[in-house]
Amino acid sequence: MKFGFIQTEKAIYPVRMLCRTLLVSASGFYAWCRRGLSLRAQKDAALKVEIRAAHAASGKTYGSPRVYEDLKADGQQVGRKRVARLMREEGLEGQRKRRFRVTTDSRHSHPVAANELNRNFTTSAPNKIWVTDITYIWTREGWIYLAAILDLFSRRVVGWSMDSHLDRTLALDALGMALRTRRPEAGLVHHSDRGVQYASEDYRSRLRERGIICSMSRKGDCWDNAVAESFFSTLKAELVHRNDYISRNQARASVFEYIEAFYNGRRRHSALGYVTPVEHEKAAPREGREGVPPLQGRPGEAA
Repeated sequence: MKFGFIQTEKAIYPVRMLCRTLLVSASGFYAWCRRGLSLRAQKDAALKVEIRAAHAASGKTYGSPRVYEDLKADGQQVGRKRVARLMREEGLEGQRKRRFRVTTDSRHSHPVAANELNRNFTTSAPNKIWVTDITYIWTREGWIYLAAILDLFSRRVVGWSMDSHLDRTLALDALGMALRTRRPEAGLVHHSDRGVQYASEDYRSRLRERGIICSMSRKGDCWDNAVAESFFSTLKAELVHRNDYISRNQARASVFEYIEAFYNGRRRHSALGYVTPVEHEKAAPREGREGVPPLQGRPGEAA
């Protein structure tokens, strides 16, 4: 390992200085160079190329578990611990999440629905349970808000909308996109917090028209909507906090690319056994796939 470090750093520092620092002989280093790399070291070097490519393809967001799953999917015979070691040697790491903030305004006089979900975050098929929430993103033009709806079965974002105004039309636009692209049957459970956007008559009326059951979190309990909160935490850690958006349009384009080009179709999800949301839906029983579109999308009527 010491000789490998010297081989890497010799372009910057004199070999003899490096040898003295690491308490090895220069003659030993040159003898090691003549012997060449061991078979194991050669395989590690080749594997590091694949690891760097997988890490870069994720937008430098993947840690070793997801990089390992990518390599395994490509047919690489490699252990998880080996991938973690090589990533440490290369200085590669995943993007860590920050804590999320609760921004719900539940101070309103609209009716509040019962908590039908009750923290049961599993379901047997797509289009049985949707969860939704709203978050905010800062740009140099000011705030822009994002409403997103996820299918609980696959964690796929099925509807979303962005606008500079935080009102019910933002949530309605995301719902409209989800209804158009998924066409769910009556009986679907729609879970949200108690925010005024979701408790408004316009929103609840739209759900009733489609035979959708309204469910809401308990007051002040963000864990009741943990899946939606987790998506926003991931979005901010992997995308928003790594960018300085000049304008709202730039933020819209960035979020569109993340959701439609990366998150739904390419990002491996730990809760799904490290497959993507789209792959998880494809593997669902045939009778559970009605209304599930192929990988495609646009931000509906998002402003």
